[in-house]
Amino acid sequence: MDEFNENILEEIDTKQMSKRSKRKWREIEAFKEKARLKRELMDIDELNNDLLDKELEFL
Repeated sequence: MDEFNENILEEIDTKQMSKRSKRKWREIEAFKEKARLKRELMDIDELNNDLLDKELEFL
C-alpha cells in the first residue's frame, strides 16, 4: 500500500493528473478516514463499556 501511495503522490505533483486519478485519490483518503474513525469509535465504545462495568460494581 505504501508503494501505491508513493505513486499517487508523484502523480499529484504533475499538472496533468487526470480526473480519474484525483477521484481515486479522494476515494483512498475517504477509506483511510473511515477506517480511522471506525477504530476511534471502537476505542470509545471499549472505554464506555469499562465505565459501565465500574458503575455496576458500585451499585
